[in-house]
Amino acid sequence: MQGDLIFDEKGRITGRRVLDATTMEVSFEARTKVKGTTEGVNIGTYTTTMMPDGSMYGQGQGFVMTNDGQMISWKGNGIGKFVSQDKIRYTGAIFLSTQSKGSLASLNNVVVIFEHEGDMEGNISSKGWEWK
Repeated sequence: MQGDLIFDEKGRITGRRVLDATTMEVSFEARTKVKGTTEGVNIGTYTTTMMPDGSMYGQGQGFVMTNDGQMISWKGNGIGKFVSQDKIRYTGAIFLSTQSKGSLASLNNVVVIFEHEGDMEGNISSKGWEWK
């Protein structure tokens, strides 16, 4: 069941690299707001592989550094589909880990369901909700 909004972010792709004929590596950086109040930056890299049906399978990892010095690492998987000629949307799950003793300590070992959109200009936006 979908729970509370955990993060909301907007950013840009910072790099792309072709790994083989169907797989690309993408790095990004996004300004994020965690649990509605804690601001920071999410830095991550994922690979995306074109599937025979035209969908994309993505898997990635990264971390969030907050303005108050907390850190959350994440790993995730998702399925992407083109929603228009120049936009792709991924949905999937992210697994969080933190050793924070601060306001984000409750996010340790939390599973988040997410929506992530990217366009051909390199703009991205994502939202994630706790999976209860």
